[in-house]
Amino acid sequence: MPGSEDAFDDYDDDRPRWRRLVVIGVIVVMVAAAGVGGWLWLGRELPRPATFHAESTSAFYAAIDNRQNDASPLTLQEVFTSATQTLGKLGLAGTREYAECDEALWGVTAAGCTQALQATYEGGGMAGQFVIFNLGDGRAADALVAALRKDGFVRQDVAFEAAGSQAQARAMGHYVTVSWAGGKAIAEQDLLTALVALDGLGRVVQGRLVDAV
Repeated sequence: MPGSEDAFDDYDDDRPRWRRLVVIGVIVVMVAAAGVGGWLWLGRELPRPATFHAESTSAFYAAIDNRQNDASPLTLQEVFTSATQTLGKLGLAGTREYAECDEALWGVTAAGCTQALQATYEGGGMAGQFVIFNLGDGRAADALVAALRKDGFVRQDVAFEAAGSQAQARAMGHYVTVSWAGGKAIAEQDLLTALVALDGLGRVVQGRLVDAV
C-alpha cells in the first residue's frame, strides 16, 4: 500500500518514546502511593496506655546521676535474673537488647541513650513488658520521662489490649524504666498487681546505686 512503509517507520520510531512515557507514568504513581503510605505509617499514633504514671529522678539517686559514675553496661542476665522468670501470674516470654534505643520508642527519642533492655511477659489473661534505658545523666532521664507523658511512648512488643492498660515510668539517676501491662476483661486489681511486679524489675538500679556509693 502506498505510504504504508512510511507509516510503519513512524510508528516504530515513536514506540520507544511511548514506552518511556508509560514507564515514567508508572514510576510517578508508585512514588505517590509510597508517599501516601509512608505518611499514613509515620503519621499515625501507636498504642498508648489508658493510665500512665511518671516519676522524675531525685536526690536519692545522686550517686548514679551521671553515667560516668556507673560506667559498666547493663546485661540481660543482670536485669532479668532466674528469680524473675515468673512474676505472679506472668511468665517470662522473652528478652531483648535493642541495637538502638529509639527502636524501642515511637514519637520520642532517647538522647544519649546507649542501651535499651526489654522483657515481655504473659499469663493469667494478661501480658506486659518492661524496658530499661541507660541514658547519660539524670537530666536526659527526666527529659525522656517527660516526653513519654505526651509525645510518644514505648513500642508495644507483646499482644494485649491497650485500652484499659496501665503503665509506669521512672527516672532513677541516669536510668529510665517503663512498665506496661494490659489484658481483656481483667480485674483492675489484678492488672495493678501485674504492673507492680513488672515495675519491681527496676530493682536492678538499686544494686547499681549501692555499688556507686
